Amino acid sequence: MSVAVAIKLPLAAVRNRRHSPASLSCQFSSSSIQPPITSKSISICAGEKTNFRVFSSMSIQAPEKASPTSFLDHKESGVLHFVKYHGLGNDFILVDNRDSEEPKITPEQAVRLCDRNLGIGADGVIFALPGINGTDYTMRIFNSDGSEPEMCGNGVRCFARFIAELDNLQGKQSFTMHTGAGLIVPEIQEDGKVKVDMGQPILKASDVPTKLTPNKNQAAVKAKLDVDELIWNVTCVSMGNPHCVTFGSESCKDLQVDELDLAGIGPKFENHVMFPARTNTEFVQVFSQNHLKMRVWERGAGATLACGTGACAVVVAAVLEGRADRRCIVNLPGGPLDIEWRENDNHVYMTGPAELVFYGFVPV
Repeated sequence: MSVAVAIKLPLAAVRNRRHSPASLSCQFSSSSIQPPITSKSISICAGEKTNFRVFSSMSIQAPEKASPTSFLDHKESGVLHFVKYHGLGNDFILVDNRDSEEPKITPEQAVRLCDRNLGIGADGVIFALPGINGTDYTMRIFNSDGSEPEMCGNGVRCFARFIAELDNLQGKQSFTMHTGAGLIVPEIQEDGKVKVDMGQPILKASDVPTKLTPNKNQAAVKAKLDVDELIWNVTCVSMGNPHCVTFGSESCKDLQVDELDLAGIGPKFENHVMFPARTNTEFVQVFSQNHLKMRVWERGAGATLACGTGACAVVVAAVLEGRADRRCIVNLPGGPLDIEWRENDNHVYMTGPAELVFYGFVPV
C-alpha cells in the first residue's frame, strides 16, 4: 500500500503533549502554532513496500476554524479521510464509515496506518458505522496489531466527540452505540468531557474469560497466577473485554508501578494459558480509598498511555478486594479518569477527556 499523508491541524483543538518517540512521530503545541502568514511545508511520501520516506511537500496548516464535517465531505476515490483523536494519550484514527456497514480498510491496512514509524501512528483505527438493533451508531475498532477488540473505553470517548463534530451536536448530548461488548451510552458534558455508562462488570470467571478457579461467588478475586514462577494475586473482570488486575505478587504486596518492566512482564500476562481470549493487564498502586494509580498492558496494543475499560476494571477489582471506595480517581500515564461503580444499578461510569489532534487523508 503506497501512502502519502496530508495533515491539517486545528489551532484551537490541539493541546500540548509531552514528546515521546514511542507515542508520537510528530508533536505540535497550540501555544507554539500561530496562524501562518505562509504555510510551512514538510515532505512526507511513501516509497515502495509501504515504507514512508521523506521527500518534498506536505503542508501543515493551523486554520483558525476547522471542522471534521467539511473536511470529511471530500469523497475522492481511493482516498481515506480521517480525524485523529486521543483520550489521555490513547490515540486513534477515526473514520466516518456511516455510509457502509463494513469498515473502509482491512485489518492489515490498519496495522500499517497505526505504525508510528512507517504510518500515521495510533493505538487503533475506529470506524463510525450505521447503528443496528435500534442504536444511533455502531463502533468497530481494529487494534494496532490488526485484532478487533470488543470495545475500548478511551475510544468510546473519542468516538463521542467525533460524532458530536460530524452531527454538529452542541452542549450536553447523549446517544446510543452498538459495540462488540453490547450497548454503550456516552454523554458529552458541558465542559467537553465525556461521561460513559460502561454497563455492568462481568465477574463470572468463565465469562471473563479465565481458566482460573473461581473463589468468590463464581468470580476469581485475589486468585493466584503463576507467571515465570512468581505468584501474582489477580482479580479478573470483564468490561465487555477481559482484564486481569493485580495489586501485587506474593513477594511484593504493594506495587510501585513506575518500577515495573512493563514490556517484559506485560506480554506474559496477555498470552498466559489461563486467559483463552488473551487479556488486558492492569498493575495498580493504591494511594488512598479513592485514589489509585495504574499502568496497563493492552491486549493487541501493548503499553498505552491510558485504557478506559482498564480503569473501570481496576476500580471494580479494588472494591472487590476491599482496597477502595466505589468512586475513585484513577491516574494513568496520560492523565486521570473519574470512575464510579454505582451500587444502585451495578453500572460503571467513566468520565474523562477526548481531544482532537489533527485531520488527514491517505491513499488506500
